[in-house]
Amino acid sequence: MNTLMDVLRYMINDWENILTITGEHLYMSLSGVVLAAIAGVPTAVLMTRNQKLAVSVQAVVNMIQTIPNLALLLIVMIFFGLGYTTAIIALICYSLLPIIQNTYTGLQNVDPHLIEAGKGMGMTPMQLLVKVKIPLALPVMMAGFRVATVICIGVATIATFVGAGGLGQLIFRGILSTDDVKILAGSIPAACLAVGVDFLLKWVEKRSGFYLHKVRNE
Repeated sequence: MNTLMDVLRYMINDWENILTITGEHLYMSLSGVVLAAIAGVPTAVLMTRNQKLAVSVQAVVNMIQTIPNLALLLIVMIFFGLGYTTAIIALICYSLLPIIQNTYTGLQNVDPHLIEAGKGMGMTPMQLLVKVKIPLALPVMMAGFRVATVICIGVATIATFVGAGGLGQLIFRGILSTDDVKILAGSIPAACLAVGVDFLLKWVEKRSGFYLHKVRNE
């Protein structure tokens, strides 16, 4: 109980710094997810049209996912040096698997009858993708975005090892000085970020599910 009170007191006294590094943490995490989505969603679309490409891409992203977090950060650092760029590239790499896999699965599982109905209405392949396939695959895609975001928030805590800041620097200072208060003062906001963003994306996922139900009924 005393430790929790000490943590609360520390966070109140140092709220400006904690707010700043929380913003850095959120910036890195969301940048990684957004950039991974920009690259991953079109890749998944191409995968639905080319089975050999699908197998190759899945093998690559699965391999990346097996690389330990710190090892991947250090590998990227060799090419890009210290700073946010290295951290964000590593976060993109870890976000690709859930985003690509869920988008690919969602698009592959779209009801063929709805696709045929769209073709019967004279839709072009692009119109089918934008107006039929993606809206119907959206709930599955959102699940991938949720997983990717939570992964990024967790991995971003060790971005401090490559000079990228974030809440990890407070945790690392606490570890070096064996200060439980600093460790918890960095860990609690990181956990709250993960839970809060996951809750927000889950709400969006439910809304997309409601939209899917509406589209199917129509």
